[in-house]
Amino acid sequence: MPTRLLLLLMTTLLLTTCTFVQERYPDLPPGPYRAILELEYNPIVPNPKGEPLPEKTNLEFEEVTEGLLPFNMEVIYETDTTFRIEIRNGEETIVVPAADIAAGRDQEAGRDTLRIDFPVYDAHISAYHEENIIEGVYVVHYRENYRIPFKAFFGQNHRFTVLRKAPAADISGKWAVNFGRGDETPYSGIAEFQQDGNYLTGTFRTETGDYRFLEGTVQADKAYLSVFDGSHAFLFEAKINDDGTLTGTFRSGRHYITDWTARRDDDFKLISPDELTLMKEDIPLSFEFPTADGTVISLEDEQYAGKPKLIKIMGTWCPNCREEAEFLKDYLASNDTKDLQVIALAFEKYGAEDPRSRAAIQRYQRTMEVPWPVLLAGPSDKEAAGEALPMLNQIISYPTLLFVDRDNKVRRIYTGYNGKATSKYDEFVAGFQASVADLIE
Repeated sequence: MPTRLLLLLMTTLLLTTCTFVQERYPDLPPGPYRAILELEYNPIVPNPKGEPLPEKTNLEFEEVTEGLLPFNMEVIYETDTTFRIEIRNGEETIVVPAADIAAGRDQEAGRDTLRIDFPVYDAHISAYHEENIIEGVYVVHYRENYRIPFKAFFGQNHRFTVLRKAPAADISGKWAVNFGRGDETPYSGIAEFQQDGNYLTGTFRTETGDYRFLEGTVQADKAYLSVFDGSHAFLFEAKINDDGTLTGTFRSGRHYITDWTARRDDDFKLISPDELTLMKEDIPLSFEFPTADGTVISLEDEQYAGKPKLIKIMGTWCPNCREEAEFLKDYLASNDTKDLQVIALAFEKYGAEDPRSRAAIQRYQRTMEVPWPVLLAGPSDKEAAGEALPMLNQIISYPTLLFVDRDNKVRRIYTGYNGKATSKYDEFVAGFQASVADLIE
């Protein structure tokens, strides 16, 4: 074949191949990505001699880069031009629909852009992408100037590390945990771990709720767990000590870090969720708060008179509140609850007067499609929430669920939420069903 003709055929084939890929996947390539949030501030330190820097040697957690919170996600095309993203944490899959993803082109920078919105949580990821790498920031709107560097690498499906060091121990089981450092008020928790070789999953239960679906690894005498769901950005690291105890750190985003220790204890118990928030007096519950459009709703309104009620104390920014709301939606749709009413009282990060709080509630109602009213009750500060409901002795957790009878007497108060990630979920469901049955009889 003549050289000129051969070159022409090769050029045509190359152009056709490039055009096909560009037309089929105009934005991100489909498949798995390993994403990371950089929780540590790591400024570049001048080192002209190229010598090891003291602060970069002898790290406590040498299997991974300190302060990197990893999670896994996948790009799945629904049409030739639209795709969704699925974020995975253990058994949980969080779907970011195509409607909440915007891909485009920054003409000035000459780079492809990506924005991933988490509308219920008032947060987003904004990034550039090229050559199978996404790089940008995770931004939480209700925290002032709160930005965490974000990266994602196409084709990688490990979480913390590709290492497979023989675990020093199997940490599966139940652990009594103590959180706190320095002058902080310590608090207790229960860790529930499931280990299969190097693979580790589990959660932490506390008296104010659980720490979601955690996923990670055990490498030699170190353990690592993380979760990212659009709101929570949790990173746990721990050392398995010679005496069988665990010692580690817990980070929540860039704004909080504390220490934790754990020991095996199958008999350890937290204070019951029914004993944490109580009525000060045996009096009827009473309140009135506005909806996002300004309509004031009161328990004395005709539509609620003589009916049993569930009062859900929550925040639109709270993932545990969201999981509880999904449970309530499914329960109401699947069961005959007679004239049972549900009202949500939202305590928002922007406070009671800021229009952004009303916008957050409207987004929440639109996205979650909840069939009950959501009232703007006040700021998310728990002391302020307690002032909004002065008949309660305290509010220590979002969510908190009040079971209210036909006379507006509070029959039960359940603090926190033991979700599907915990061993207590079935117990919660059984208790909820029994309490609702008592209300509607």
